[in-house]
Amino acid sequence: MAAQLLSIVNHHSSLPDTYVRPESQRPRLHEVVRDANIPTIDLGSPDVSRVIAQVGDACRSFGFFQVVNHGVPVELMLAMLTVASEFFRLPPEEKAKHYSDDPAKKMRLSTSFNIRKETVRNWRDYLRLHCYPLEEFVPGWPSNPASFKEAVSAYCREVRQLGFRLLRLISLSLGLEEDYMVKVLGEQEQHMAINYYPKCPEPELTYGLQAHTDPNAITILLQEPKVPGLQVLKDGKWIAVNPQPNAFVINIGDQLQALSNGRYRSVCHRAVVNSDKDRMSVASFLCPCNSAVISPPEKLVGDGSPAIYRSYTYDEYYKKFWSRNLDDEHCLELFKSQ
Repeated sequence: MAAQLLSIVNHHSSLPDTYVRPESQRPRLHEVVRDANIPTIDLGSPDVSRVIAQVGDACRSFGFFQVVNHGVPVELMLAMLTVASEFFRLPPEEKAKHYSDDPAKKMRLSTSFNIRKETVRNWRDYLRLHCYPLEEFVPGWPSNPASFKEAVSAYCREVRQLGFRLLRLISLSLGLEEDYMVKVLGEQEQHMAINYYPKCPEPELTYGLQAHTDPNAITILLQEPKVPGLQVLKDGKWIAVNPQPNAFVINIGDQLQALSNGRYRSVCHRAVVNSDKDRMSVASFLCPCNSAVISPPEKLVGDGSPAIYRSYTYDEYYKKFWSRNLDDEHCLELFKSQ
């Protein structure tokens, strides 16, 4: 089955039929807005009140923002991208050791999104890792490249702390206690997707990953600095998220939309591909613990704002999300209050 990996097969001069989207579902790259950057927030600013206000505005209006001066050492970011690239350049027989199409596996190398469910594939390979607690999962990670475990675990520690910092800012921006989100989400799991998007012979016919929202709480994305590909949907138009030096892209996941009672948005985003260059990205997902009950705080309910979604556990949500195809309706719609 590992022979299905794009990083193993010889790339074709034309796109294989299994990747070609129906005409109505194609990315229409010529219509993408390329000069409307999403908000950038300087987390190093001494004006904390202003930072909190900026976070709230970005979560309401875009559901996405970039952060700079975030405290994660640049050398760790570079090391993460380097070892990720080295992994996907390994010989086919080395990568085949890690291949699986089982979404339940906590460490797997796979392709597209969920090939057991899909009718059309995405032009992507990815390595999926569970990252917390590290001492439980690191022994099962790839040992080739030799620096993989050390570089990725050091990166994961820093990104986790950044995620908690962002959750505290989000709590404050909603008028809640600073630790509200961190506490209600429980002992959060942490997952990672190391994405490899090879150059594509016909990028206008397919996606690296089609439009979707993230099922978790918050996502921290490291983009390759010179190869764009991430796009977000705003007011019916796709907007390119142009990489900034040493920045992270932050997006609100489905659970924060539910916990904020719809005030903050988990917006559709997608990855497109190009015919000139391979692209790498590293997405880190902070996820509620499985037993966490997702329900908005009393402060955000009432006064004409009833709960939009019913209470549910994250375990229930996550299983529903992975039982579907990304092309299906927004998973949160299935949890709306009757």
